[in-house]
Amino acid sequence: MSNTSEVGSAEATVEKNLAQIAANDAVIKANITVMAEQALADARRLDTAAEQGQWRGVLHGMTIGVKDNIDTANVRTTMGSAFFADHVPDTDATVVKKLKAAGAIIISKLNLHEFAFGGTTQNINFGSCRNPWNTDHIPGGSSGGSGAAVAADMCIGALGTDTAGSVRNPSSLNGIVGIRPTMGRVSNGGVFAVSHFLDTVGPMAHRAEDVARMLAVMEGYDPRDTSSQNGPGDELLRGLHDGIEGLKVGVPTNFFFDDCDPDIAQRVRDALDVLASLGAELVEIHVPGVEEAMERTLPIIYSDAAATHAERIANEAERFDPNGLERLMLGVNMTAPQYGASMTWRYSWVRQLEHVFRQVDMIASPMVRVRTPRVDAVDFLATTHKLGQLSFGWAFANVPALSVPVGFVDGMPVGMQLAGAWWRDGMLLRTATAYQSVTDWHTARPVLLG
Repeated sequence: MSNTSEVGSAEATVEKNLAQIAANDAVIKANITVMAEQALADARRLDTAAEQGQWRGVLHGMTIGVKDNIDTANVRTTMGSAFFADHVPDTDATVVKKLKAAGAIIISKLNLHEFAFGGTTQNINFGSCRNPWNTDHIPGGSSGGSGAAVAADMCIGALGTDTAGSVRNPSSLNGIVGIRPTMGRVSNGGVFAVSHFLDTVGPMAHRAEDVARMLAVMEGYDPRDTSSQNGPGDELLRGLHDGIEGLKVGVPTNFFFDDCDPDIAQRVRDALDVLASLGAELVEIHVPGVEEAMERTLPIIYSDAAATHAERIANEAERFDPNGLERLMLGVNMTAPQYGASMTWRYSWVRQLEHVFRQVDMIASPMVRVRTPRVDAVDFLATTHKLGQLSFGWAFANVPALSVPVGFVDGMPVGMQLAGAWWRDGMLLRTATAYQSVTDWHTARPVLLG
């Protein structure tokens, strides 16, 4: 089914999105490069094909914004950094090639935290991205531009990248759905990574159904990508609307709800009641070891990032955002024993999760414990850590996890996180789809100029 049915054509969809960008992006700053002419030309070709009875794929006419650390042929890909301000790749990233082949229209390259290495998307090189629900607040990060662009109807879907929460956190703060797939399910070919061990591309959209369609197109083994895996992935589209009766949803008794803003916790518990009404069984469960997950993951992230940028740090450190450089230096000063201890701990963490996912099908929790921070109250390191407290553990284990909108607190969106066992991405999307079939949080839109 086409995403353009409501407005009649792919061209009309692109024009609508471009109008939103023109009216609002001077303030929101979700986009780095808008591909208006190319998007309109692609839309017209798709409309001509449709008139001739030719269907390009399950994404025919869907407009997609691409985080600007993902290569696009002949369109600059900046990584949000002065180092790559004029960098123009020759070829598309694997995921971009697949989206185009399925009929998607790439409409823009989206703002991000410099080098995708932070949780606020306050970018000194291309403008600090704002949350469209209230521009006094941040959009999260590092895929903040992706979350803000979808929320503001500047595109139907978007690509983000997730090292330890960078798809899920901005999805939560902007009131959309975003999934971190099982590590290796989606190719990282042509993507600038923070950590090759942890990074994966993830799709984002208002509807879980659209996220599922994007992921179904994007997935697949890529022999050119060393992180790619040919795993036993579950079906993403067949059975998407089959409901969740009988699924066991684990409700953690430790860590996840600790110190959570009470209004946020209540929105999540209300959403759990909805899942129960749809036939899911809520099971209280202890998740051993999760309290250590962030402090064990950070040495890997910091060290990998420092290794990636070693030459730039040594020779041109002054060109980095000072906040980002401060975080990179934590990796420069990380020791081999710290890195080794984290990797050793991961073995026990994965084993614990294997046991947990034999008891329940998924674990539900708040996505973010704290209310959306204001721009003028951001402490970069502290804010990044606060936003990532509940997302790191799933990333370190390489399991799939998503955020789905479940309400608002003081006018700002709240997300519920669902995490499942390896390669059960489809089950998570089926659960989010079932939830959205009886709720309308995903249909809400911020008040904007356009």
